[in-house]
Amino acid sequence: MSKILLINGSPNQRGCTFTALREISLELAKEGVESEILWLGKEPIADCIACGKCAGSGSCVFDDLVNRIASRLDEFDGVVAGSPVYYGGPSARICAFLDRLFYSNGARMAGKLGAAVVSCRRGGSTAAFNRLNMYFMMNNMVVPTSQYWNQVHGNTPEEVRQDREGLQTMRMLARNMAWLLRCIELGRIAGLSAPLPEPRDRTNFIR
Repeated sequence: MSKILLINGSPNQRGCTFTALREISLELAKEGVESEILWLGKEPIADCIACGKCAGSGSCVFDDLVNRIASRLDEFDGVVAGSPVYYGGPSARICAFLDRLFYSNGARMAGKLGAAVVSCRRGGSTAAFNRLNMYFMMNNMVVPTSQYWNQVHGNTPEEVRQDREGLQTMRMLARNMAWLLRCIELGRIAGLSAPLPEPRDRTNFIR
């Protein structure tokens, strides 16, 4: 059975971001796809210090939740990164987590599904949404869409549950993810291989 990792980057375990992710989880279950909601908690998460140690080991020098999830990446067929909107961007918590996870294990993300979900009281959602999508779009991931940008609005979980269009967007995202997973599996059965990434040609613009 396919499995999706839903990351809750809010300091509130069962707040607005969780409410959006929970809607996705319930819809994935209806489609026969397993999911797991990972709450990043309230403890500080170290940011990347650009030491480069992970290049050889695949593990971050900070041995915390990032490495624990990295060791389980083969369990997951996709990742949904969920965050509240702070000053027009995602939480520092989820950015630090994803910076280190993708920098140390970006090559292992290729071919997996990647989607972003943001929760805001009023504004800043699209900027935060775009920021989170950057992780997926430079690591050869497949980015599923919905019938609107993946955002919910509300200041409390109760208000988010009144955002009918937002929750509808979450459900449609889940259905599209399930459909893509089935398509990818049928491709494998038919002998269709995923495109092989080229070795990175890092071109600097200052000589």
